[in-house]
Amino acid sequence: MATEILLPKLGFSMNEGTLSEWLVADGATVNEGDPLFSLESDKSTNEVESPATGTLKILKQTGETYEVGTVLGTIE
Repeated sequence: MATEILLPKLGFSMNEGTLSEWLVADGATVNEGDPLFSLESDKSTNEVESPATGTLKILKQTGETYEVGTVLGTIE
């Protein structure tokens, strides 16, 4: 069963964020806890860790702004 990679809420008032960079290539194997992508919010840029171990499937492109809770990709 696939694990969804959601855009996290990093601050109390955060409603959206910009996916600035995928740190792992599409189709690559990732381990739970590894840095997965960079997310820019109003105040900072943060690396977000992988929620699971498996193969990454990227669904959303970098440079775009998405709402909190948007599915950015999956790990199978």
